[in-house]
Amino acid sequence: MILGGGVIGLTTAYYLASEGASVTVLDRNDFGQKASWAGAGIVPPGNPTGAKSPIERMRAVSSAAFPGLSASLRDETGIDNGYLVCGGIELPDDGGLPTEAWRDEGIAFEALDHAGLKRAEPEISPVFASGYLLPGMAQVRNPRHIKALIAACSERAVGLNPGCLALGFLKAGDRITGVETEQGRMTAGQYLIATGAWTDELVAQLGWKPGIAPVRGQIALVNSGHASIRPIILLGKRYLVPRPDGRVLAGATEEDVGFDARPTAGGIAGLLAFAEQLIPSLRDATMERCWAGLRPGSPDGQPFLGLVPGYSNLYVSAGHFRAGIQLSPATGMAMMEMMLGLATSVPIEAFRPDRPMALPAETAFRS
Repeated sequence: MILGGGVIGLTTAYYLASEGASVTVLDRNDFGQKASWAGAGIVPPGNPTGAKSPIERMRAVSSAAFPGLSASLRDETGIDNGYLVCGGIELPDDGGLPTEAWRDEGIAFEALDHAGLKRAEPEISPVFASGYLLPGMAQVRNPRHIKALIAACSERAVGLNPGCLALGFLKAGDRITGVETEQGRMTAGQYLIATGAWTDELVAQLGWKPGIAPVRGQIALVNSGHASIRPIILLGKRYLVPRPDGRVLAGATEEDVGFDARPTAGGIAGLLAFAEQLIPSLRDATMERCWAGLRPGSPDGQPFLGLVPGYSNLYVSAGHFRAGIQLSPATGMAMMEMMLGLATSVPIEAFRPDRPMALPAETAFRS
């Protein structure tokens, strides 16, 4: 049984059901309507054979898995999740860029002067004198990806229970024997908590406090009116993601405001100003909509993957912060393997729930 129907829970269910496991997924809301739906769907490039740290390995394996996973979902369900290798431009900010990490991993990139930036993105502002082109950067349309996962899980006879709030656990020794929900008691042999920013709230009764907290991220969507394939542009923690249909996502804020997922005038105004700073012509774009999601931030910036301390059949997969979509294939595979008693295809010891907390480490890509 999986508690949480976001991209992490649904991807894990997809892989488990693909191995013949009987799976049920519960969610307090509709599936994938929180952080998973709200994100921009940036998929950084990766080289699994060259990635050094555990989190980089997760990102690289996920990057390599996305093309095949996307094709399989499309073939099985008829739903195109919008996976597209569009390239990306990283612009340096005050913190610099981890070009040595890219080189060590074997990720293709090219240093560009302003003329090079103009060739890659003709409309980029002249204030940017240099940057780096990463041709392997890709994107996926989050709502379409979620829709495809739901359909594929349904095809595999996964029990899907939206609008089913988990109220508490039944315990016997070190085992969970059932979950009390608004729809009654439900039982399974193994349980996985994949409830994102709501994880601490759910596991508090079990005597474990991972420290996963909601971090609001706002996004604005504009329509440039020009359909074309253009590169993603990233500057620090913010980005522009041009869709092939002419729409452009501008994101994202990071705000510690609890469980308030409402966009604000100031937050959206800042994102629109940022979009115009990068691409001046976007001042004439049509404003279509804006929204916000609650990312599950962990104390050290890395997810919790594995058995909940003190329990032998209760797992957790939560705390992916801004990287839920981009880490979901490797995470789903690893949790499937762990729950079926198999060796994991990526190292996950560093993500164990009882690990000592450390300061967040520098990574090759800022999601």
